[in-house]
Amino acid sequence: MQAITDILRHHSELAVFLTLAGGFVIGKFRVGSFTLGPMLGTLFAGMVIGLLDIPIAPIVKTIFFDLFLFATGYKVGPQFFYGLKKEALPQLALTFVICTTCLLTAVVISKLLGYDVGTAAGLLAGAFSESTVIGTAGDAIQKLALPDAEKVGMVNNIPVAYAVTYLVGTTANVWFLSTMAPKLMRVNLKEEGLKLAKKFGADKQESDDLNLVFKEWSLRAFRLNAQRWAGKSVKEFEEQLPGKRIMVERIKKPTGIVDPAPDIVLEEGDLIVVASRHAVMLEMMSTFGEEIFDREMLDFPLIHLEMTVSRKELADKTLGQLAAEYGQGIMLSRLMRSGQELPFESGTVIHLGDVLYISGREKDVKRTAQAFGFVERDTVQTDIIFVSIGIVLGGLIGMLAFSIGGIAITLSTSGGALVMGLVFGWFHARHPKIGRIPEPALWLFDTMGLATFLGIVGLAAGPTFISGLKATGVTIIFAGLVVALLPHIIGMFFGKYVLRMNPLILLGAQSGAGTTTTALKAIQDAAQSKHPVLGYTIPYALGNILLTAWGPVIVSLMTM
Repeated sequence: MQAITDILRHHSELAVFLTLAGGFVIGKFRVGSFTLGPMLGTLFAGMVIGLLDIPIAPIVKTIFFDLFLFATGYKVGPQFFYGLKKEALPQLALTFVICTTCLLTAVVISKLLGYDVGTAAGLLAGAFSESTVIGTAGDAIQKLALPDAEKVGMVNNIPVAYAVTYLVGTTANVWFLSTMAPKLMRVNLKEEGLKLAKKFGADKQESDDLNLVFKEWSLRAFRLNAQRWAGKSVKEFEEQLPGKRIMVERIKKPTGIVDPAPDIVLEEGDLIVVASRHAVMLEMMSTFGEEIFDREMLDFPLIHLEMTVSRKELADKTLGQLAAEYGQGIMLSRLMRSGQELPFESGTVIHLGDVLYISGREKDVKRTAQAFGFVERDTVQTDIIFVSIGIVLGGLIGMLAFSIGGIAITLSTSGGALVMGLVFGWFHARHPKIGRIPEPALWLFDTMGLATFLGIVGLAAGPTFISGLKATGVTIIFAGLVVALLPHIIGMFFGKYVLRMNPLILLGAQSGAGTTTTALKAIQDAAQSKHPVLGYTIPYALGNILLTAWGPVIVSLMTM
């Protein structure tokens, strides 16, 4: 054992990678239906390995933390700035109420229970599952006019409180938002999901089977029903069922195969290939004609592209409007916003920066991509210049500090990286050819950046973890429950009775304000609907900013 300890102490990089490996293994463990996750797992692994007292240069932690924060801002930037529009004000107000209540509750209960600054910051970070507070509060503590030993003790208490209250807070929030809140509001989530689906233009069958309807398209060949369609145009054929996408992809006439156009007239003996969603195909195929197998007709290439909405004039239009104008021959398989998949009915409103995954014939895809302004390039290269300059500028901004009512406000260099991530993410959405970070690279910055940061935090806190846990005692569990639940209880009543928000959108917004993606998934499962995500993205963007800023604020409030 001593030999292993000596190796890890002299080669601390091995301790970091061992922590990552152990953390991701621990993260797969389940407590009932709750998965610990790689972040909490890595923190635990770091604390265990940290018992060997392995020193890690602080700059390593800062570098990975900056990459994580920039990636976070980059992902949510378009939604953050979209949230400044008038129609998003209710979601912004709700987020501010929840996050501010969380801060004040953490301060009050910490003072009542006699917690130090580090424990209070860890309580705030864990109860609202916001790991960035660990970094920004830690930086603020280092600037306090206190003996170094006292500051080190406070910083090491942050992950101790975070580890305990993260489990308590996340579990409590998932239970409250998906189970208790609907009962308190006296709503049935499944019924609310169906109402929203109807409002946005989906029928009951589509709402009951989201995975099949929204992701799967069917292409089949038919011998045209001449009695019904001879003499009619392709446009008339495609518009036979208002509100449903039916597309003629190919036509085979006696003279050969032709590409369809809206004004082409269908004739007796024509063979056609029709594309539609499975539910529509099963409902309408009897009207098309006799289904046939014709390999020549069905064997044609489809292009699949990832397309970003970058033209300002397309934003705030519904999918139905865009489909009518640009959707000829196009199949939409997926719609993403800030890393979350959205339901896509005809009434779904498109935001700048949304990503559409489309398929179709080459000429149709190219036409639509040109109309939308940009097609994501098939490349694995990350614009490192863009990322590096963003972090540098963010660091310079983060050095600025100002005082409000005697409370020192500063984001620190790491918090500045988050702010510039927001700006650069918004800029990329407006100008997608600049600053591309492919999804795998974004995952690496986001997941590996935070995991490495938390692992090193755990390594530093390991030697004092047991004593810190004994110092806080079981009261930290009670404190975590109060800080996690009280803001959401207040937010629920504020959103329902003051803002008059739809219950599903309200619950989605609450999960976003609390930066709890796990709660969002639980709400979606309970409602059997993806519609809660429509309330999630803007509060998630603002919640990340506010909670990150609360790190130095809670330090100031606790030392007043």
